[in-house]
Amino acid sequence: MGSPFDLAQLDKIGSQAQAYFSEHALSWSMAAQIVVIGGALLLAYKISGVMRSWLTRQQAQYATHPEAGADLAILLDSVKVIDAFLAFLLLTIPYNIADHFQWRHNELFAAGILLVGLTLVRLFTGRMKNRFWAKILAIAIWFYAVFVATLGLFNYIDLWFRFLEGVDFQLGQVHFSLLQVNRAFFLLLALYWVSKNLRIFFHFWLTVKSGLTSAAQILLYRLGSILLFAACVVIVLHYLGLDLTVFALFGGALGLGLGFGLQKIFANLVSGFILLADKSIKPGDVIQLKDTYGRINFLGSRYCSVVTRDAIEYLIPNENLITGEVINWSYSQNLVRLRVSVGVAYDADLEKAQQLMLAVTADTQRVLKDPNPACLITGFGDSAVNMEVRVWINDPQNGIASVKSDVFWGIWRRFRENGIEMPYPQRDVHLKSIPEAMLRTRSEEE
Repeated sequence: MGSPFDLAQLDKIGSQAQAYFSEHALSWSMAAQIVVIGGALLLAYKISGVMRSWLTRQQAQYATHPEAGADLAILLDSVKVIDAFLAFLLLTIPYNIADHFQWRHNELFAAGILLVGLTLVRLFTGRMKNRFWAKILAIAIWFYAVFVATLGLFNYIDLWFRFLEGVDFQLGQVHFSLLQVNRAFFLLLALYWVSKNLRIFFHFWLTVKSGLTSAAQILLYRLGSILLFAACVVIVLHYLGLDLTVFALFGGALGLGLGFGLQKIFANLVSGFILLADKSIKPGDVIQLKDTYGRINFLGSRYCSVVTRDAIEYLIPNENLITGEVINWSYSQNLVRLRVSVGVAYDADLEKAQQLMLAVTADTQRVLKDPNPACLITGFGDSAVNMEVRVWINDPQNGIASVKSDVFWGIWRRFRENGIEMPYPQRDVHLKSIPEAMLRTRSEEE
């Protein structure tokens, strides 16, 4: 009985396997691709290390700056994704060169796909609170990445691409396949992630490096965000081969709908850009709109946040700030004059009362010495001489009622100590004549 294994056949299979590995796995092209992959990984690690050290120094320098600290924390967290993404970008250069000269580049393709998978895993699962679903998503991403990388490594990727190209869609006169949608999806993710980090870095630069006013910073930040978003959409649509003119009719209908249904919303958006551009109202200003008085905490594209002295935050639509009457206490300067009205008795020493009130203003903390406080007589009332103390402050954002209260308290104490009377309204009734009937009735009752 013969052996179940044909030794000659097994030897032939072994020889073929050895020849395959000698031709591909142990070839100079394989060694060159491994060296290129290692160099790309090393260079990406060095670049991300430089970025991480620079961001760490900036974070230590601006530790007390709340907005800069938040931006730097996000950028530092994104460095974990940058190194894998940078390695992928570096690999695209030798990959395109090898593809142009028709050199073997299967290993470069597989390594690039695995780096994309690593980038997506770090991007999507890093901040997920539910770790179970994070693991499920990571396994799905790695499964697809390894599947595509394996197909590319053994020269079967063209079959997969032909399968995806066979599933096509039609939008009007434009045809695009599932392969284009797949690539456009990853392109959109990459552009979104890059634009997001560029937007955060741009905000950090505007906040601490530009030296611009807060209104100009917000305006440039909003415009930059819109431009980045529009650029991402246009690039993806152009990659899909969609002619942007097909959206002309849709844009006209959308504009008509916005004109009627979303008129108020877009009025507030336009008003927000106008306010940021003309700098009439900017974050930090102290404004008064009807009965609302407070400091502007945030000026967005749709509404303005005003925080009052009672810690109540009002969200005022930007259109109201454009069309309504607004008092800006700190528009061109922070100097504000306050008036404190005081009534003094007619028999009091007015010159002494004036000196006492000026002394009170000198002792009040927030009252400025220059411009000088003043005490004037504004009129003669029914029961008192009307006097007015006028003082200046340069910090209206801290409130004005507290300054008036301090002045009133000081005047009250000084007047009591020096015998200055502040009268209350009195009326003297003089009876010139009394009818006889009333007198007679009074006498009979007695």
